[in-house]
Amino acid sequence: CMVIRESAENYVEAVLILEKKNERVHSVDIAKYLNVSKPSVSYAIRNLSEAGYLYMDEDNEKQIKLTDKGRALAERMYERHLFFSHWLESLGIDEKTAAEEACRIEHVLSRKSFDAIRTFVTQKNKK
Repeated sequence: CMVIRESAENYVEAVLILEKKNERVHSVDIAKYLNVSKPSVSYAIRNLSEAGYLYMDEDNEKQIKLTDKGRALAERMYERHLFFSHWLESLGIDEKTAAEEACRIEHVLSRKSFDAIRTFVTQKNKK
């Protein structure tokens, strides 16, 4: 099992978010969204493509698309991001800070820890 680095998780999550907004995702969109250089995006896309997380659709304006494996990872990261953003905001943290900190938190927790926190918060909110 390949250990995927935080930056790679950010790239696949960015593709998912941009897909939700635009439907079509190109390298320049990712560079702008993540505030990184186009060469950085090209390098990441090559590595993520080789690892089976995404591919460039040469027949369709060089759109960047997620594979099933990439989509699963991106959706997992996005779910964590939304959960932590909303939770931090509910604790009184401003939206910008909550989003920035959620982006860091989402990458460091194991699935087991995330599930435990989510269960705890969800059950606590039901009371």
